[in-house]
Amino acid sequence: MPTLTARRVPTARLTQHILEDASRDAGEPVVFVHGNVSSSAFWQDAMLALPERYRPIAVDLRGFGGTDPLPVDATRGLRDYADDLMALLEALHMERAHFVGWSMGGGVVLQHMRDRPAMVRSLTLVNPVSPYGFGGTKGVDGRLNSPDGAGSGGGTANPDFVRLLAEGDRGETSPLSPRNVLALCYVKPPLRLKREDEYVEAMLGTRLGDDHYPGDSKPCEAWPGTAPGTRGVLNCLAPTHFRLDDLHTALAAHPVKPPVTWVRGEDDVIVSDTSLFDLAHLGAIGAVPGWDGTPAQPMVAQTRHVLALYARVGGRVREVTVPGAGHAVHVERPQEFGAALLETLAEGV
Repeated sequence: MPTLTARRVPTARLTQHILEDASRDAGEPVVFVHGNVSSSAFWQDAMLALPERYRPIAVDLRGFGGTDPLPVDATRGLRDYADDLMALLEALHMERAHFVGWSMGGGVVLQHMRDRPAMVRSLTLVNPVSPYGFGGTKGVDGRLNSPDGAGSGGGTANPDFVRLLAEGDRGETSPLSPRNVLALCYVKPPLRLKREDEYVEAMLGTRLGDDHYPGDSKPCEAWPGTAPGTRGVLNCLAPTHFRLDDLHTALAAHPVKPPVTWVRGEDDVIVSDTSLFDLAHLGAIGAVPGWDGTPAQPMVAQTRHVLALYARVGGRVREVTVPGAGHAVHVERPQEFGAALLETLAEGV
């Protein structure tokens, strides 16, 4: 049976922790990038399921798992992470690879493709963050609700969830414990995962604070009274810092356009047009007081819009919807995810 090993790889930017199957060093590289409040541990089963011709590698992003906790400069959007990814490939002497990104990791690999398309053989997105960031926008074209990005950034994190992460809570007493957030939001209930304990430990490996999760924030006049800061994870996802409006124009003239497959759980409550993590939607349902009518962010519609623009300039795009699945399709429905991934890898340029 194939096995995964862990090691830390020094790069030009920082030392990064990876999982890999070291016996496949001659295979086509497939690089897996995790989402927010998680780590490479969430990719283990998907990596082990790959055929022998592929070389699976999963990386911990900075401030997660075993990678150096360098500060995140949110004013660069997701480019700190994307540039770290580039440095890892250089350290591993890889000129090109397939990339798989989940949630925030989907935004990281999209940014990487936008900046370095020649290095991308294919792209598989798993419930990716909207190309217009998380929170604070409306419409399929990602228009800001407020010029300062109100409703997004570090101030939108639930303080009780952050506190329980800091306390290393492994229980189920609070509905906002990492274990309950995993069971109720990462996957669709009533599913409980075989690797649940490992995933909870991965969540607890998230580095906390203004430079990491959730990041800093600043008060503002517009509802809900918080706007993005300049540091940390949720701010690098704010629409004032991360936007891929120009994805299609940046790749239009590129001679080879990587195929993109978008795999999404139909019942995802995190990345959704009615996200339970979007303050505007929570305001609309009465969970956040003082709602002023600000519309919820149409996250799925925005991703579909940006990928359609990429298809118009010649990119190959496929959307795979998995009924009855939530945010972590790759761990909830490994067979459907694996089939979609293998088809994409076979189409790689």
